Amino acid sequence: MKTLLEKLSAIRLVPVVVIHDADKAVPLAKALLDNGCGCMEITFRTPAAAEAIARISREVPGMLVGAGTLLTPEQAQAACRAGASFGVAPGFDPQVVKAAAELDFLFVPGVSTASEMSQALSLGCLFQKFFPAEAAGGVRMLKSLLAAFRHTGVRIMPTGGINAGNIVSWLEIPEVAACGGSWICESPLIEAGDWEEIGRRTREALKALKADAL
Repeated sequence: MKTLLEKLSAIRLVPVVVIHDADKAVPLAKALLDNGCGCMEITFRTPAAAEAIARISREVPGMLVGAGTLLTPEQAQAACRAGASFGVAPGFDPQVVKAAAELDFLFVPGVSTASEMSQALSLGCLFQKFFPAEAAGGVRMLKSLLAAFRHTGVRIMPTGGINAGNIVSWLEIPEVAACGGSWICESPLIEAGDWEEIGRRTREALKALKADAL
């Protein structure tokens, strides 16, 4: 049985989704899955997030669905109850990390400095989100940070400014397990129900990743 981190490392691409209508959740998940991407992150920025996660968990069992922008222990609890497989945050909050640990809920805190990375490691977070990836210094910054932390076994999910044009450069870093990105499932496409375009973007991204792996 593969661990969750191993599954994410195999998929390598985590579309980040802001969804306002839970009725769009299942068709969106199927569009991603049918075009080769078995993972997605639904952010807790809208009231529809928990219901969207619950519906996908029930109706699209092949999809690994996570919950993003978890800013409080209560949100971490709600995401876990909804059926999310993992949680993600833009920053590092020890209280949220501890709440997730009590639930045995894989949580990926956000870091952008050596201090944050060190504090997250001290609480057992070996999987961390580098955010906002491009604005925080890009590939060069992450490589500099990892020079001091590589020996810890930390794995990274860069998110923020990732797109089809730069994702490969991030994934070339050995410690990067997967990249999060919002360009595949932009809100206007979701609202319009343009599953064909979302599918096309998914295939395009995965094709680039496969070409890089050859």
